[in-house]
Amino acid sequence: MKVILLADVKSVGKKGDVVNSSDGYARNFLFPRKLAIEANEANMHILNNKKEAERRQKLAEIEEAQRIANDIKGKEIRLKVKSGENGRLFGSITGKDISEALKRNFNIDIDKKKIVVDVIRQLGTYEVEVKVYPEISTKIKVVVEEQ
Repeated sequence: MKVILLADVKSVGKKGDVVNSSDGYARNFLFPRKLAIEANEANMHILNNKKEAERRQKLAEIEEAQRIANDIKGKEIRLKVKSGENGRLFGSITGKDISEALKRNFNIDIDKKKIVVDVIRQLGTYEVEVKVYPEISTKIKVVVEEQ
């Protein structure tokens, strides 16, 4: 019997998969526990519509990420901080500081976890990678100046 899995089932398949199972296993285990439904024409149509909607949503997210990456590509952020001897900073510059500067200067909201930066403790110019979406990233320039 062909069934559509509604949840991940160990050694059978993942959610959304159409798999063959024995009639007894489907009727006595999968159906009562709401782990699967029968793969008839109506249910297959619903499954295909859901998969198509998910695909469209993912494409929209990727397009939005590409647009954001193009917006911030090559941008320069200037941060003014207090420093001590030899250009050493009091404190450090982290992803949170860079994220706030992007929001303040360019009105682009990037999560601090998506900014790949080692802790900056010296004055100077740094190249920082921003991962907007998996496999979509761009670089921005961070200039740390004395206040």
